[in-house]
Amino acid sequence: METKKIRIACFGEVLWDVFPGGQRRAGGAPFNVAYHLFKMGIDVNMISSVGHDELGQALLQQIKNWNMSTEGIQISSIYPTSTVIASLDENNEAHYDIVDHVAWDFIEVRQADQELLSIADALVFGSLATRNQKTRNTLFELMEASSYNVFDINLRPPHYDVRIIKDLLHKTQLAKFNKAELRMMLDFLGKPYYTENDGVSYLQDTFGMHEVIISKGSKGALYAYDDDFYLYPTVPIQVKDTVGSGDSFLAGFLSKRLEKGATVHDFMLQAVSLGAFITAREGACPEYVLGDFIAFRDR
Repeated sequence: METKKIRIACFGEVLWDVFPGGQRRAGGAPFNVAYHLFKMGIDVNMISSVGHDELGQALLQQIKNWNMSTEGIQISSIYPTSTVIASLDENNEAHYDIVDHVAWDFIEVRQADQELLSIADALVFGSLATRNQKTRNTLFELMEASSYNVFDINLRPPHYDVRIIKDLLHKTQLAKFNKAELRMMLDFLGKPYYTENDGVSYLQDTFGMHEVIISKGSKGALYAYDDDFYLYPTVPIQVKDTVGSGDSFLAGFLSKRLEKGATVHDFMLQAVSLGAFITAREGACPEYVLGDFIAFRDR
């Protein structure tokens, strides 16, 4: 009997990252997650919006060229396609200048998306999509239709509101933070930082979440399910750049987390391996096939 394919929706920004020299690449954190989920063999839908302009057409064409669905991507006749000016520092860390009042700030609620989420295995989103009331309201409606909400916190000042982050966390089943975001969140809540485990347990208790991931860069990652904590080391590689490494980590995690019969070892190994695999390549969405990744993971 054929195994049921995992179905995931990713919500929020899809855009062009524009790098020094004018090179542009399709990006946006939730889109990066969608790209790698697709590469892992997941049935993925991106819910977003682009402008009715040349950049929007080019972005949709790029996504189609990857054989990904564009059915969930709305086309706005009012707002332009999003562009983000990206730069890399001396440590190959990416920094972004994010323009607002773009198409994905105004994502509409559509019945087709609500119906999709009623049968999907997960909804993935970040905090950036909440900066504008229109898209924020759409997200909250879609979260009600979803049974497994995955919040990749991804705090980018000044594009978030602590009160909204708290509201989202109360409706979240799995939250992912990096080390800095964990400390920031605890600070927002007036909770002193003692240890990672203590901080994670506090967040679980405060928001009623079973699952929390802390990505720790070169120090690996921590996964907590209720009172059980699992620390996994990173996979050593030569860093090309860190653009999208957290997004690929999350995609790797979910591709196994939602697979029937998979163990914590399976989904943590998949997460740290895919994160490393992409960090050793240029850009958030490099070209590759699943076999390339499996060979890297199992070497």
